[in-house]
Amino acid sequence: MAKKTTGTPANVPLRGVQPAAFAARPDLKVIEGRPFAWGKNEILVGDGARRQFRGLDVGSQVKWGENVWTVTGIFTAGGAVWESEIWTDARVLQPSYRRGNSFQTVVARLESPEAFDAFKDSLTKDPRLDVMVQRESEYFGNQGRTMQGIIRGLGFLLAILMGIGAVFGALNTMYSAVAARTREVATLRALGFGRVAVVVSVMAESLVLALAGSAVGALFAWLFFDGYRTSTLNWDTFSQVTFAFDVTPALMAQGVFFALVLGLVGGLFPAIRAARLPVTAALREA
Repeated sequence: MAKKTTGTPANVPLRGVQPAAFAARPDLKVIEGRPFAWGKNEILVGDGARRQFRGLDVGSQVKWGENVWTVTGIFTAGGAVWESEIWTDARVLQPSYRRGNSFQTVVARLESPEAFDAFKDSLTKDPRLDVMVQRESEYFGNQGRTMQGIIRGLGFLLAILMGIGAVFGALNTMYSAVAARTREVATLRALGFGRVAVVVSVMAESLVLALAGSAVGALFAWLFFDGYRTSTLNWDTFSQVTFAFDVTPALMAQGVFFALVLGLVGGLFPAIRAARLPVTAALREA
């Protein structure tokens, strides 16, 4: 149990490892301090955990259970989920929590992805073992399914509500633009431009405004949220998982596309209204 930077208590994954763990995680790099010493109450803290929880800087001491642990270093792993974890010697951790010599999870690094099926068969067909063999991506995918569903559900709900608000905003803006340009519309009609041309011109203006607004929004999202790190509760393990937002060009392109769709919807009815304005009445009103 540790405290977040906000002061609220949270569960932090404390993982006991063996020396082979560092070979199984070649992307793990100690960026501050040093690795823990084997056989001692020392811990190596993931950078994600250090950013989200208090008292995990190098040299700090924390008391969990009946033991006092000393932070010797900070590691990164390319943004992987194990940056949320704290590592220590499994031989020290097991007796501290009365786990005997048992292990909950074993990670194996295979020579190639194609070797997985043979590896799985060799373990599951062994009558001496009672294990579940999964690819790591599948394992973490199953663990994060509940959290992912909650985040996606809330995200879609928020996007729908904001989309409705954006459509009404576009309608109000374009209706105001049409009302302010009654003379211009009437003049175009008097010069021989048809209703289709008026509709196209109003729709084009709506799309240009939507494109400009979405481009600015995408830029701000990239500047302020790309790489932003936070944490949430893993509903399967009830421990905190840190993660970083990744605002990719594909996501920015999707945002721009949906903004154009909203601009198209928001400009449609004002464009139809502009096309239906009687020329003589519009000139008199102007």
